[in-house]
Amino acid sequence: MTARPQNAPADHPVLPKPKIGVLIANLGTPDATDYWSMRRYLKEFLSDKRVIDYPAWKWQPILQGIILTKRPFTSGANYRSIWNNEANESPMMTITKAQVSAIAERCANRWGNRVMVEFCMRYGNPSTPDVVESMVKAGCEKILFLPLYPQYAGATTATANDQFFRALMTQKWQPAARTVSAYFDRPDYIEALARSVERKLGGVIPKRLVVSYHGMPKRYLLEGDPYYCQCQKTSRLLQARLGWADGVIDTTFQSVFGREEWLKPYTVEHVAELARQGITDIAIMSPAFAADCVETLEEIQGEIQHAFQDAGGKSFTYIPCLNDDPGHMDMLTALIAENLGGWI
Repeated sequence: MTARPQNAPADHPVLPKPKIGVLIANLGTPDATDYWSMRRYLKEFLSDKRVIDYPAWKWQPILQGIILTKRPFTSGANYRSIWNNEANESPMMTITKAQVSAIAERCANRWGNRVMVEFCMRYGNPSTPDVVESMVKAGCEKILFLPLYPQYAGATTATANDQFFRALMTQKWQPAARTVSAYFDRPDYIEALARSVERKLGGVIPKRLVVSYHGMPKRYLLEGDPYYCQCQKTSRLLQARLGWADGVIDTTFQSVFGREEWLKPYTVEHVAELARQGITDIAIMSPAFAADCVETLEEIQGEIQHAFQDAGGKSFTYIPCLNDDPGHMDMLTALIAENLGGWI
């Protein structure tokens, strides 16, 4: 609905009815699995200084000359193995759409049409600047920005916030803005994780539950990034909620890239070592991801599972991400409601 402001002259442009926006952000996805689509996506992702912080003179020749020549082929193959061919999109895109639809329905039931819920991707489409532009045009005078990362990291939460604020810089009439903090230690988030474990395992305690988080260079931790500590606390809180003894849950890190030392233990090496020690029945989950993606559907259930089995492992149970599970959607809606305090 649009109208001219009260007492405005006849030539004043019509304006949309004021709204509050909720913008949910995830990492991103290529538009397709072909070489050029993958190259565009990887170039944007790997050129982000929050992700790879080497000096441009050192990093860009490697990226442009070597990585972007070869990696689009292997990454494209990985995405093709999990691609949602029916919708012609990545699983992350499919799941994110379902999540946003569920959250929007909950928000509409609570606040009617006063709140507009949309989503964007940090890399790829729909881009953060495009969605911010459309929300402002739709009348959003206030926007709550929610990066879908339970644990804070400079390479995830911070870069998503950076892009959001860059998008706001282009607006003539800039909306008020808030960002949502990491939510790794919320009781309702831990409850959702625990219930996902209990549903998948049917109440059976595995010999080992490997809780695998996306990795990062160890140097980032030493420079002050809290991600490692928040991952460790997530695992501790999950263990306490499940009521399991010490030693059942192992915290590991996956997706190592380059030659620099990353957070350890590395998941792929750890599961193989478990198998060699005779622990041949394990479960694995990845709480750092709000939606299943190439790192969980291809890396965990491909490379990591194969490493476990090649070392003698037998039973490998993957516990899916929370995705659009109702408990997860209720938790995120509650998180949104708390952060909208004073606005609605």
